[in-house]
Amino acid sequence: MPPHVREQIIKEEDTLSDTIKAYPKPRVLAVILVLCGIGLSLQGWTLLSVGGSLYYLLAGLILIATAVLLFRGDRRGALLYGGFLGFTYLWALYESGLDAWQLAPRVGMFTALGLWFVIPRVRRGLLQSEPTPLLHLPATRGLLGAAAVLVVALFMANSAYEVNPPSAAGTGQIFNSSGDWQDYGATKRGTRFAPSSQINPDNVGQLEPAWQLRTRVPGEFKGTPIQVDDGLYLCTGRNIILALDPDSGEERWRYDPEIQSARIGFWDTCRGVTYYATPTEQPANVCPERIITATTDARLVAVNKNTGVPCADFGDNGEISLLQGMGDVKPGFYFVTSPPTIANDVLVLGGWVLDNQETEEPSGVVRGFNPVNGELIWAWDMGREDRIGLPAPGESYTRGTPNVWSLTSTDEELGLVYVPTGNATPDYFGGHRSEAMEKYASSIVALDTATGRVRWHFQTTHHDIWDYDVPSQPTLVDIPVDGETRKAVIVPTKRAQIFLLDRETGEPLAEVAELPTPQTDIPEENTVPTQPFSLGMPSFDHDMLTEADMWGITPFDHASCRIQFKRMRYEGPLTPPTTGYGTLYYPGVAGGMNWGSVAVDEVNHLMVVNSLHNPSVVRLIPRAETQPRYNYGIGGTQAGTPYAVYSFFFLSPLFAPCLRPPYGEMAVVDLAS
Repeated sequence: MPPHVREQIIKEEDTLSDTIKAYPKPRVLAVILVLCGIGLSLQGWTLLSVGGSLYYLLAGLILIATAVLLFRGDRRGALLYGGFLGFTYLWALYESGLDAWQLAPRVGMFTALGLWFVIPRVRRGLLQSEPTPLLHLPATRGLLGAAAVLVVALFMANSAYEVNPPSAAGTGQIFNSSGDWQDYGATKRGTRFAPSSQINPDNVGQLEPAWQLRTRVPGEFKGTPIQVDDGLYLCTGRNIILALDPDSGEERWRYDPEIQSARIGFWDTCRGVTYYATPTEQPANVCPERIITATTDARLVAVNKNTGVPCADFGDNGEISLLQGMGDVKPGFYFVTSPPTIANDVLVLGGWVLDNQETEEPSGVVRGFNPVNGELIWAWDMGREDRIGLPAPGESYTRGTPNVWSLTSTDEELGLVYVPTGNATPDYFGGHRSEAMEKYASSIVALDTATGRVRWHFQTTHHDIWDYDVPSQPTLVDIPVDGETRKAVIVPTKRAQIFLLDRETGEPLAEVAELPTPQTDIPEENTVPTQPFSLGMPSFDHDMLTEADMWGITPFDHASCRIQFKRMRYEGPLTPPTTGYGTLYYPGVAGGMNWGSVAVDEVNHLMVVNSLHNPSVVRLIPRAETQPRYNYGIGGTQAGTPYAVYSFFFLSPLFAPCLRPPYGEMAVVDLAS
C-alpha cells in the first residue's frame, strides 16, 4: 500500500475515533431505564398473576429493551421509547379519560424520561452526528400541536363542575343573626348555618385576620368555640377552658381541670363546651350562667361563665365522676370529647369507648344529669332498659354495648334528644354480640328528654362489622314533603349515605331500600343478607371501585396499589372483613361523613355536604398469630373474639393515597326537591 494512502486511512480512523469520543453513548439514561424496567417487570408479573393489567409487564420489558439499545448507542432505542410513550398515552387515556390527576402517575415519569431524548448531547450520541434543530422537524411541530390540544382538553375537562338551579320552594331570603352561636352546631338543632349577609361572595376574598390566639397548650386543637353575648368560650387539649373577648381575642379567664394523665389513653382533645343559664325560678346560686365540659379522664365539669371559677353547687365543688356505675374501667378505655347537650333542662351525654380492645369494654350508657347540681336524672342502658338510675352496688351498666361518642341534637318541643350510636365492641367482629348489642348499634335513637326512654330508633347499618358508627350530629329541619311541612331529622353516616327521617316517628321521608350485600367467609362470624340504602337522597359513596381507580405518585407505587387492590377482598359496599390480605372497604373508617355533619339553610332548604373519599383496609388476624396487648391506635387485639384486627388507610409505599383524587367533595343538596 502506498505510504500516502496508509496515512490517509490512519487520519480517517483518528477522525472517526475523535467523533465517537465527542458523541458518547447515552449510557446513564440506559442504566436508569433498565432499573425502571426491571422494577416494573417484577411488579407487572405479580400484578398479572393476581388478575391485573398486562400493561406494567409490557412496559418493564420495553424499557429493558430500550435500555439495551441505548447502551449500544443504537438509535432504534429512541424510536422504541417513542413508540412506548405513544402506547402509554393511549392506554392512560383509555383508563382515565381526561382526568389530569389520574393521568399523572401513568404518564408523568415516562414523559419526564422522554425529555432526555431531546437533550442535544443524547441526540448526538445516538446519531453520531450533529442533529437537526428540533423545531425544524415536522414531527416536533406535530407533537407540539397535539400537546397543546391535550392541555386545552385537560383544562376544560378538569375545570367543569355540575350546577343545578335550586327549586322554587325556598324564599331566597337571608336574615342577619344576633351574633350568638350558643351551641356547637349553632343551635340545638345542629343546623350549622350562620344567616349573615355581612360576608358574601363579593367581599369574602377581602377578609383579613383580626387576631390570633396561642393557647400555650401542647397537642391537637379541635375545639369549636361558642359565642354567648359578648364572650367566646372554647376548650383546648387537656380540657382547659378559655373565655375570650371576641373582638380582640384577649383572654379573660382560663380554667384548667388538671387532667389525670394516668387515666387518659391516646386521645387528649376536647371538641367543645356547653352553655347553660339557670332558670330564673331557681334559688340564687353562685353560677347563674355556667360553661360545662366533659373530660378525657371521665369527669363532668361546670364553671362560672363570667369568672371561670368552679360552680360549688354542681357535684363535688364543680365536678362529678362519669365512672360511677361503670364498673372496672382500664385507663384510657372510657373518655368524653364531645360537649353535652342541654335538652329541656337535662344535660345529656354519652361517651367514647376505646376501639377494638376487648368484648368486655365499658358500657355505652347515655345519661341525663341535672345541670344545676349534677345529680343523675336518668340513664339509658341498652342492656337494661328497665333501669333508670345507677346500677345496684356490685353491678354496672351493661358492658360492651354501643357507645355515643359524637354530638346529640334536641327538639325541645317534641321532648326528644337524638342520639347517634356507634357499634358494640370490638368493631370488626360480631359473632359474640347479644340482641342488646345489635338492636341499637349504628343507629339514630330518639330518647325522651324527661325519662331517657326510647321513642323510636332507625338503624343505618345492620350487624356493623366495619366501624360504621353514626359519626355526625343529627340535623333537625322543617322541610316541604309532598306539599306539607314535615319535621325531619337528617342523619349523615360514614357510609356516605344520608337518611332523611320523620323526627316524630323515625319513618323515612325519602326512600330507603334493603339491598343485598356481600356475605362473610369467616366461620365464627355472621352477616345479614341486606343493608339499608337511602335511595331517595343523594349518595356520596360513588361507583364501585375498579383497578383503574388506583393511584400513586409514580408508576411503581401505582402498580403496588393495583397489586394490593387485586389481592384484597372487595365486592363493593359493605364487603365483610376477612383474613389474609384483608378487605378493602369504601368509604373508609373516616367516612363518608364524620364530625363535621352537614349544614342547612332552613330558609332556602339547602343542605351543604362535605364528604370524604378514602378507602380503608381491615385485616383479621387469627388469635394464634397474635400477642395479647392493648393497641391505642387503629386496630387492636379484640380480646374475647377469635381474631385480632389491623385496620389502616389504603396508602401506597410512598404514603400516597391508593385511590385517585379527589379525596373530598363539597356539594349542595336541595332538600325541597
